[in-house]
Amino acid sequence: MAISLSRLLHVAATAPVVAAGIAAGDASVPPRRFFSDASVWNQPLPVHPEIDPRNDHYVSLLKKEPSGGFGINLHKWTIPVYEADATTPRYRIARHTLSPEERDHWQTDRLTFGHGPGFDDGVPIPEAARPDPEEDAHFAVVDWKAMRAWDTWGLRVRPDGTFESNTGMTYALDGEGVFRTSDFAVKDGESIHFHGPSRAAGVPAIAGLILFDEVMAGEIRHKLACAIRFPALQEFVWPAAWTDGPVKDGIPEGAVLQLDPDLDLSRFDLLPAERVVARAAQRYGMVIVDYAGGSTLYGEGLWGSATKSWKGVLRDHGAGLDRIGAEHYRVLRLPPVTRRGDGRSLKRPFLTDPAPR
Repeated sequence: MAISLSRLLHVAATAPVVAAGIAAGDASVPPRRFFSDASVWNQPLPVHPEIDPRNDHYVSLLKKEPSGGFGINLHKWTIPVYEADATTPRYRIARHTLSPEERDHWQTDRLTFGHGPGFDDGVPIPEAARPDPEEDAHFAVVDWKAMRAWDTWGLRVRPDGTFESNTGMTYALDGEGVFRTSDFAVKDGESIHFHGPSRAAGVPAIAGLILFDEVMAGEIRHKLACAIRFPALQEFVWPAAWTDGPVKDGIPEGAVLQLDPDLDLSRFDLLPAERVVARAAQRYGMVIVDYAGGSTLYGEGLWGSATKSWKGVLRDHGAGLDRIGAEHYRVLRLPPVTRRGDGRSLKRPFLTDPAPR
């Protein structure tokens, strides 16, 4: 089934939101969260978690980031999440064929990226849905009645109105929210994107996403996804299933960072919703899921919503959560490290190392 480009790129008006109304614990029914209550994503950290022996080294890397702390991607380079049901039209999403230039960039002889099992059976896409407007063009949709999720990287509309995407996965909304390396025929040295996952760490794209409804309810009850400039080269830990890290002796993807739980948040000029995010970073922690050109968290993309806006609620970079410097974070003791992963940077380094602060 085809869909017009104008329909996909429909721009809905947004309504203003008053952040001052946020109060922790004022919601009688907490917003739904992705994955089962037993999922690692939904487990709070121990009261006294073990700190990794290499914490000082890892934090010294984070402190090299010019912004100092973690901003939030809100308006680009993030993931919109749309809701579907049994009446939502389904579309078959074809695999994107790589150009010679793309094959050179990804150092591969493969002709396409990958879709995971079941994804090619069809994806429900609501009428006003549209992907991230940046090059990554992430997109996710959930069906709460069927308890299924679908996510993509590089969703686009072809000239004939049909869809294609780089990657695609479907998975249970009430499952663990974890992919395993053994789930994919990935070869050491290549990207996990050739096998379906949209996150370079091989985790669901919606895992750890900051959702508007939970922020407005005053409490985030899950771990947060983050990306940094310094993930380790070919080293990752659970719950990651892979890595695109380019940094020798960097921080493995899958590592959990925690904002100091004893930190007095009133020291910082934070909006009420930013304190909600900071409290989640203290209680649940943050999982490194990707390489990025800076330290960042991810708020759901709201550009397809007619009633929700981040304006006045959260700030992205330079004036919000990143007022809290990297010295206030710590890396928790790592699980066993797997020494495999995307090795493209061994042949063609792509790290842009910022000047130390």
